[in-house]
Amino acid sequence: MRFSVCWSVLTGFFLAVLSAPASQLAIGDLVPVISATDQHGQSFVSTNGFQFILIATEMACAKSANQKLAEQGAGFLDRHHAAYLLDIHTMPGIARFFAFPKMRKYPYRIILVDKAETLAAFPAHSGRVTVVTVSPGCRVEKISFWDPESEPMTVCFQ
Repeated sequence: MRFSVCWSVLTGFFLAVLSAPASQLAIGDLVPVISATDQHGQSFVSTNGFQFILIATEMACAKSANQKLAEQGAGFLDRHHAAYLLDIHTMPGIARFFAFPKMRKYPYRIILVDKAETLAAFPAHSGRVTVVTVSPGCRVEKISFWDPESEPMTVCFQ
């Protein structure tokens, strides 16, 4: 009896620890390496070349961000040393069938992240794009949240 109670408590504790969310990035943390592909199927691996990482985790927010980015034209993200990541791990297959051809028409690169664990450490707020400012040493310098529905693109690069 005593063994089964202890076993139940220990099992519950370990399950709680294992199911706990990953810790969120904080100022000064190393930015994790991100491996994914873009909307054209080209490989992407984050390196020290980026000063800003923009991450859209919700489709409605991503649509607004895509509109703002498209207005800026080709080369905008490159000029700002920025990467734009779109979390697609929850996107159903039928939605991908229609969304991917449209994404290929955008004049900027969209990194399509298809694994939940890839972006698990990055904080997210509903209706906003996470903007991570990266130091030359690949550490988190600043974390902010851009509302593409109501704020100009310049908010991202301050």
